[in-house]
Amino acid sequence: MEAPSASTSTKRQSPVASEPVTIPASSGASAGPRTVPSNQPSIASLRSNASSSSGNASGPPPTIGLPVLATHRQSLAENLHSVPSSPRSVRHPSFTQAALQDLISSQSQATHRNRKLNPRFSDRDWHDVAIGELSILEDVKWVTMDTTVEEATNVLLKAAPTNAVLIRESSSSKTAISTFDFNDLNAYLLVIVGIAKPDDETRPIFAELASKAKKGQPLTIRDIQPVCHKESLITLPHSEKISKAIEVLGSGIHNLLVADAAGDVIGLLDQLKILEFFWQEGVNFPAIEGTYSSSIQDLGIASKKILAVGQESPLADALLLMYNEGLSSLAIVDAHQKVVGNISTVDVRHLTTSSSAPLLHSSCLHFISVILNARGVDQGRDSFPVFYVTNYSTLSHTIAKLVATQSHRMWVVEAASPATSSPTTPLMSHKTPSANPPTSPVVVPPMSGSYLSSSPNYGSSLSSGPGGGNNSMSGRLAGVVSLTDILNLFAKTTGLNPADPSEQRARRRRSSSASVRPSLDSVRTSLDLRR
Repeated sequence: MEAPSASTSTKRQSPVASEPVTIPASSGASAGPRTVPSNQPSIASLRSNASSSSGNASGPPPTIGLPVLATHRQSLAENLHSVPSSPRSVRHPSFTQAALQDLISSQSQATHRNRKLNPRFSDRDWHDVAIGELSILEDVKWVTMDTTVEEATNVLLKAAPTNAVLIRESSSSKTAISTFDFNDLNAYLLVIVGIAKPDDETRPIFAELASKAKKGQPLTIRDIQPVCHKESLITLPHSEKISKAIEVLGSGIHNLLVADAAGDVIGLLDQLKILEFFWQEGVNFPAIEGTYSSSIQDLGIASKKILAVGQESPLADALLLMYNEGLSSLAIVDAHQKVVGNISTVDVRHLTTSSSAPLLHSSCLHFISVILNARGVDQGRDSFPVFYVTNYSTLSHTIAKLVATQSHRMWVVEAASPATSSPTTPLMSHKTPSANPPTSPVVVPPMSGSYLSSSPNYGSSLSSGPGGGNNSMSGRLAGVVSLTDILNLFAKTTGLNPADPSEQRARRRRSSSASVRPSLDSVRTSLDLRR
């Protein structure tokens, strides 16, 4: 084939006749290669055009006409502009939040109903079950009054699931005279770092403890007893029926001791242990299981008196509020009073080293991220325990969450709008300034003094995920359901007479200093929680 002359190279050329392309014969076809024509210009033709154009630098470069391909590309580009939008962008909600809640509750109930009968408890009335059948000797951990707080803390950190250590007078005794738990550890930390605000009566004791700690002198369990809040220590014989335990624990007592015939302690039962028993074995006890399908609202067990702490408040504020009010946990809320997390006295375990001291001055939101990170390391996976339910959640669903999270309470939030097409995931969002602050008070005690340094805003390190915005939870904080509430309900519905839990709550509260008390009393009628 001859190369086109320079005079004709400026004209649009028709597609160049191509050389034949030889394709090897496939297996099963007749032997020998076969030749098919090609619509593409040959390599020789392209080289010829290139050499011809280089010989005439004054003329424009030659063009290789591929009209069919160019037309196809242009048509494709035009079609891309008219692609219809995805139906997902305009779809209407078909599955409301309420419907999802019903589904979750139904699944919880179905899972519970499908449990197999335990031969130990089948065909038995739960009133006949002895507390000795539930207690485990290995759960009992001991320290003495002369054990150092540091040693007792190491024992406490290994005392799961009871999260309590028994105190005896000497190592040979098997009679408990008190307990050491994370509430006591929280009190100890607040005193030695100077955050606790004593009244006139306790100021000398607080000062002495802080002075000894500053000098590096060891403090014993006996030394810190005056700053610890203690509830009634109840001991029951191992042959006592579980109905008595429900009556005691439903009155606001968190733990009770199980003793043998000689009076030696052989077990420790707490509220969560009893609730786990009824959750796992409730299929054997129709009287208890009958309440599982009722909603929190129908049962009327949610308290509307709550104390909460803002997510940007220093962690020290939350710990001090729990200490002053005798609480074991607090809801952490954002500027719109949506729950972003939960901090309990058990989380004080993350503050037991000197390197963790700066956490006291960081935000509550940052401390929640520390808790979640530690839990992910321990469990080998990311996790975000959901500590909330709605008024429409069933008792079954609520108990399932309490048992799964091993927590003492579930925060009740307002149900999401029925227009919501999918459940909101509990995500921690960026701090968003609010032009109109919420009118309902979020109680944080004023903290005068210089021990709190200005802390950076750690909220930005926690992404709100897809969608962003203030979607921390499905609704605003509206109430709380505690283990005490549920066990008190079990006791009353089965004919028992539990005492008023408020007596124990008042016992756990300490007399706060005048600098803290007025700020709490001013909102006591609208927000309160001592569970």
